[in-house]
Amino acid sequence: MNNVLCDLSGRVALVTGTSRGLGQSFARALARAGAELVITARRKDDLREFQREIEGLGRRALPLELDVRDQGSITRMAEAALAGYGKIDVLVNNAGCNIRKPALEVTWEDWNTILDTNLRGSFFVAQAIGRHMVELGYGRIINIGSVTSVAGYAGLAPYGASRGGIKQLTMSLADDWGPHGVTVNCLAPGWFKTAQNARMYEDEEWVAMLKERIPMRRPGQGDDLEGAVVFLASEESRYVTGQTLLVDGGISVGAIRALPRK
Repeated sequence: MNNVLCDLSGRVALVTGTSRGLGQSFARALARAGAELVITARRKDDLREFQREIEGLGRRALPLELDVRDQGSITRMAEAALAGYGKIDVLVNNAGCNIRKPALEVTWEDWNTILDTNLRGSFFVAQAIGRHMVELGYGRIINIGSVTSVAGYAGLAPYGASRGGIKQLTMSLADDWGPHGVTVNCLAPGWFKTAQNARMYEDEEWVAMLKERIPMRRPGQGDDLEGAVVFLASEESRYVTGQTLLVDGGISVGAIRALPRK
């Protein structure tokens, strides 16, 4: 990979949902590649420690509050981000949630919480930032999907629906905004241990069964995603749009084999 093309110096990247987990992995990788950052969470205080970490890398990190289920919050965040830097070159649409339940136990409220956060929220954040990118004539939008964007698993009906929707949304936005110099891709992690699912990984038997279903024989780690997010944010991916890049250790190639239930 040409280091010049992957150099994000002079670029501004906005990463949603950076109070913990994979959002921090994405933001950290972009900062190391040279980007200045906008980081978001529902509570700005939850970003202070991570802001200090990014600044320790020699990059600026502007912390902003964002609730992706609130259109007014999205508008205010976009305005503050643009006021802070004057432009946004890269958007990583990462904020999301999950509620694990058997399909027969999913409530109306569960469905709305997951879809409003993961799918509707991602669209309207993309719209708010994409409007600026279209005017600028340049942009990289990276929607975060999941292996559930392409495979179905028990206990994940609304979550899988939201992530499948992200894949389709990505293709539609890529067609919409490609003529304006904006690429839109979906980065789809496989099974990674995060705060949302940490309890599952406490079950050694379940983890052993999971590993058997992953050709690389291990769950993902945060730094496994770094190269992919930098690639999609950089000039290396200038002719890549509308695509779903699975970073899943190969589990999707055997998706027909059911994941162990938990």
